Amino acid sequence: MKIHVLLLPALTLLGAGCSPESKVDDKNLNIEFQEVNQVKVQDAFWKPRFDQWREVTANDVLNKFEGKHIHDTKECEANDTFRNFDLVAEGKRDIDHHAGAPWFDGLVYETIRGISDFMSCYPDTRMEQRLDAYIDRIARAQASEADGYLNTYTQLMESGHRWGENGGMLRWQHDVYNAGMLVEAGIHYYKATGKTKLLEVATRFANHMSDIMGPEPKKNIVPAHSGTEEPLVKLYWLYKSHPELKSKVNVPVNENNYYELAKFWIENRGHHCGYPLWGTWGNPASEQWIRDVKYNNPEYGTHLRPTWGDYAQDSIPVFQQQTIEGHAVRATLLATGITTAAIENQSPEYINTVKRLWDNMVGRRMFVTGGVGAVHFDEKFGEDYFLPTDAYLETCAAVGAGFFSQRMNELTGDAKYMDELERVVYNNVLTGISLSGVCYTYQNPLNAEKHGRWEWHDCPCCPPMFLKIVSALPGFIYSHKGNNVYINLFIGSETQMELNGKNVLLKQETNYPWDGTIKMSVDPEKASTFTLNVRIPGWARGIENPYGLYTSDLKSDIELKVNGEAISVDPVNGYVAINRKWNKGDKVELLLPMQPRFIKANPAVETLKDMATIASGPIVYCLEGCDNQDLSDLKLNTNIPMSMGYSSELLKGINVIKGKALDAKGQEVTVSAIPYYAVGNREEGEPYKVWIPVK
Repeated sequence: MKIHVLLLPALTLLGAGCSPESKVDDKNLNIEFQEVNQVKVQDAFWKPRFDQWREVTANDVLNKFEGKHIHDTKECEANDTFRNFDLVAEGKRDIDHHAGAPWFDGLVYETIRGISDFMSCYPDTRMEQRLDAYIDRIARAQASEADGYLNTYTQLMESGHRWGENGGMLRWQHDVYNAGMLVEAGIHYYKATGKTKLLEVATRFANHMSDIMGPEPKKNIVPAHSGTEEPLVKLYWLYKSHPELKSKVNVPVNENNYYELAKFWIENRGHHCGYPLWGTWGNPASEQWIRDVKYNNPEYGTHLRPTWGDYAQDSIPVFQQQTIEGHAVRATLLATGITTAAIENQSPEYINTVKRLWDNMVGRRMFVTGGVGAVHFDEKFGEDYFLPTDAYLETCAAVGAGFFSQRMNELTGDAKYMDELERVVYNNVLTGISLSGVCYTYQNPLNAEKHGRWEWHDCPCCPPMFLKIVSALPGFIYSHKGNNVYINLFIGSETQMELNGKNVLLKQETNYPWDGTIKMSVDPEKASTFTLNVRIPGWARGIENPYGLYTSDLKSDIELKVNGEAISVDPVNGYVAINRKWNKGDKVELLLPMQPRFIKANPAVETLKDMATIASGPIVYCLEGCDNQDLSDLKLNTNIPMSMGYSSELLKGINVIKGKALDAKGQEVTVSAIPYYAVGNREEGEPYKVWIPVK
């Protein structure tokens, strides 16, 4: 790769020397990401999407949870998820009716969390009033139980099985998962509006869990569906950082209890009676063993419980786990929670565990679009290098992988984690929603004969998870630690942060991902010395995957300039660190190579031998049937360079890549590739291929 080098007299790379003003002892500081409301997005790619998702998608999801997509009045009422809270508030129990699956409470809370982050950036009085009305109903439901317990499915269907006890099935009931999503919704809604009602409900529930779960004599209960670990750490952080908030909620607060509970859930995984044997007995026999409460036999001793198996990351202690296993959503959310706790405790055991799990996930089990979860049965990870083109790849699992990678960057400061977050967001996450903003996907196979989007689903878990990650995205663009500022994502935006007691305004202008030019403004209120760390994506350096799972043929220049003068592009941990005295109006320009490239998989991936896919920048492309005749017969010619051009009229504006292939008769034809995220937006059920045979 050709590197442009010209060092400025006033500029040094980090470690080559710095002025006294720039010396900050940040060994004990954590990386801090900006809050979503501290970042103003003005990006041509993302801003129209944010507007659509907060105005159209958010209301669409809430309407469908109310059953409004069903035109029959009685059926609509029967499918109104919010009616569950009303029934619980009325004191109804064991009535054999619950709208939706057991985890619908959690989906409602996740939707509130996602909308809250949008509201933090774009205040919306009408939406706030709508959410306040839901929160009133949630609070009334909780008030019907003296101890603050709330899980509408368990209460309305099997109230004697709280937390999966007495023969209940926690893997199904989702009591703990739903509670965690409530906690998270309370935190985010408070940050968006300053209102404490939902936070009070969440804190009361966290108190209840802290009272009954933990080491003996408390109960040995861990989430069978992870995702609750991170919210409890976030609740701890909220009250620790804002002790004055404790007087604003009408419940006692001991933030240390929430942190200790999160650690118990992490550290007590794999500590159980050893049965049932899910892998050998099978699910029906294992579930029956639990229903029969066999785990209460005296031979198993005290403080034991059934195992929830590999599916729920509960067969062995998590610190002994060498590979990422089981249900892909549960696994990635558990890993996110462990990473979040590691940010707080800096425990080598925690850190080594999440590094090991992430390395295995990305290096051997992640798909080229950032998706995870190869196997349809149990929606789970497959073995190493098992990456079939028809894999399951649930949207929620991609969201979990994205959150995991962001937390890993926050923990370590290594840009490879942001590379993978970027891959996930632009591909497997973004394909989860239609260009209209009201249709969605659950599975996202890479090659499909007929794969469509749906308006709603019996398990509509993906739209709320989608809203959670995209509304959080502005907060992932910039971060800082001590005297270091990090540019993590290339999104047209601006933010202001404080360094050494001085405010610094940062701004990006770009047409990324269609163009590789990123212009950055660095504007301190007074001239000051600090280090600006600019991420250089792995794909731009010919590193398609940090462990060689995928490789590309990209060979091109990367240019980085400060005030028009080129500097060396020699990244450390994925960032070029520019240490200098910054003045008002300083400009940084990054030029990334966006020409189309072919990607191939590691030879260990048997299912992808003699195949290739197409990419430009962070975006993976595919061939869709409506653009390419006889798609199943085509073989790419990877020896002929591809061309790319922007089409403003097609699919709301995309770069289209043209290449050459051979048809069934061996004749050369032109093929047209579109971004993978855009499939299924023109002709319903059109076939498409991400991975294409090569000649």
